Amino acid sequence: MKVIVFSGTTEGRVFSRELAALGAEVLVSVATPLGAEEQGEMSGITVHCGRLTPEEMTTLLQGADLCVDATHPYAVDATKNIRTACKTAGIEYHRLLRAESPLPAGSMVFASAAHAAEFLTRMQGNILLATGAKELSAFAVLEPERLFPRVLPTRDGIAACEGANIPHKNIIAMQGPFSYALNRALMEQFHIRFLVTKDGGAAGGFAEKAEAAQDTGAQLVVIRRPAEQGETAARILARCREVLG
Repeated sequence: MKVIVFSGTTEGRVFSRELAALGAEVLVSVATPLGAEEQGEMSGITVHCGRLTPEEMTTLLQGADLCVDATHPYAVDATKNIRTACKTAGIEYHRLLRAESPLPAGSMVFASAAHAAEFLTRMQGNILLATGAKELSAFAVLEPERLFPRVLPTRDGIAACEGANIPHKNIIAMQGPFSYALNRALMEQFHIRFLVTKDGGAAGGFAEKAEAAQDTGAQLVVIRRPAEQGETAARILARCREVLG
């Protein structure tokens, strides 16, 4: 059985390894070299690195028995393209869901990064942006001196910060997830009043961020997760066992 896993997430890496352990031939597609590095090497798993168009996804899916979409919960466009490619290629599609986090009392929830940024224009104080480099443009309405973006330690991550005119002393280039202690230390070091984050669930260290915000007196600002339907890893693995026979 051949399975294509679109990944780049913690749960995608774990799932692909469990699938390979069942004896399946697994092709993991990741968008970046960092994703490939995190995936690592394992017998039974081949890694394809690079962003794909829907047409290229369709080509990659040829000959597969099924496809598992384990991309990030906020990667809406990627999921849409994968669904389209599977429909075009006639491949069975499964969406691997990441469990949502309970939001602490007092959390402020916004539909988008732009909505959160608009709210923050009326507030004062430093802001820890734990939303990723791709969301930086939404916060261009704020003074760059107030922003402390936490981005991946890659050329693209740094370039995005420089493009947004973030002072170099404000750039936090690190790869998570992060512990409570590190979150708290960063928030105290930079006098953070607002922590902006997505609901990345347990895999994204959401609880550690929320607890650090609470204990430092910072306001937790959450970008609402897009609504979607999918399945647990256990359920998809059970389906894979059926196909394996």
